[in-house]
Amino acid sequence: MQYQHVCLEAISYTLPDEVVTSAELEQQLEPLYQRLRLPEGRLELMTGIRERRFWPRGTLPSEKSIETADKAIRAAGIDRADIGALVHGSVCRDYLEPATASGVHHGLGLSRNCIVYDVSNACLGLLDGIVQVANMIELRQIRAGVVVGTESSRQLVETTIKQLNSDTSLTREQVKLAVASLTIGSGSAAVVLVHEDLSRTGNRIVGGFALAETSGHRLCHSGRDEAVAGGMQPLMQTDSETLMHEGIAAGKRAFSSFLDEVGWSRRDVRKTFCHQVGLAHRKLMLDAFELDPAADYPTVQFLGNTGSVALPITMAIGIENGHLQPRDRVALLGIGSGINVLMLAVDWQTSGATGSDSASQLQAEIDTSLAGCRE
Repeated sequence: MQYQHVCLEAISYTLPDEVVTSAELEQQLEPLYQRLRLPEGRLELMTGIRERRFWPRGTLPSEKSIETADKAIRAAGIDRADIGALVHGSVCRDYLEPATASGVHHGLGLSRNCIVYDVSNACLGLLDGIVQVANMIELRQIRAGVVVGTESSRQLVETTIKQLNSDTSLTREQVKLAVASLTIGSGSAAVVLVHEDLSRTGNRIVGGFALAETSGHRLCHSGRDEAVAGGMQPLMQTDSETLMHEGIAAGKRAFSSFLDEVGWSRRDVRKTFCHQVGLAHRKLMLDAFELDPAADYPTVQFLGNTGSVALPITMAIGIENGHLQPRDRVALLGIGSGINVLMLAVDWQTSGATGSDSASQLQAEIDTSLAGCRE
């Protein structure tokens, strides 16, 4: 896929105030740890994740998506009447129906002449939404669009802890299938895309490439659809090690085709933002792609895996903290369960396109995270 007229005009994020450390989760898992004689610190050691965040109980995804999308629209400085599409792309949603995007559209006060829908594809939902909105802009069906999502991890983590403590038949090997569930964090992200005629930034989306290796679709799965917000008690099983290696292998195959599609060489890629899973995954992926770790920007140590919003949140924080410079060629590298790969190329021109939480609130954690990833 290639684009000539699509610009990434603004990107925003919102994070919960409540921070939950891996050490605190292990305290809650004391019955399991004692029974299986698991060493303290195991969770952070295995994943590299020191903490994640939870929304207040009862928070609906649409509430935070409205807040985050409003930040992005204000940062873009565009007329809301020009927004012709709103895509809600997170795994989490308010209800089975209607589309969570409907409530977000209403909350934002957007035009009736606006395409509104949800898209779901595990950790690639927002990236898929970006592609769909970019296609509509390129075809001149719309002038601007918003892609937004909010992931909420509290119920998954708490339900997982409850099951691990109550099922005394579980072995160490079986417990491994639940580790990925304990890494999940909460967050919200939004992206505004516009036709170049409306752009003030000139941050052009050059193109992208997608790859489906769906033979691995059973490596990570939740239970049956339990998306109703009020009674959701989700559980997820993940063969983390196999998924990591198979995902990286699929990503490596896709990366070469991605470079060919957008007309870049490896040396042209100045900066990267990746889906945030864990430190081991990050290192192996960058090694496999032959990319410099210094060009990448990690947030997984203090945010955990925030699903579909992980990559855009990381990009927004990276922009705020000066990771991108004018004329950087940026690769957005998405790998999600399924296994699906989606990579996008952005020709970055200006660093003034964010509408987010105060960067100073996170700076100490970011500095610690970056230092740890360089060791």
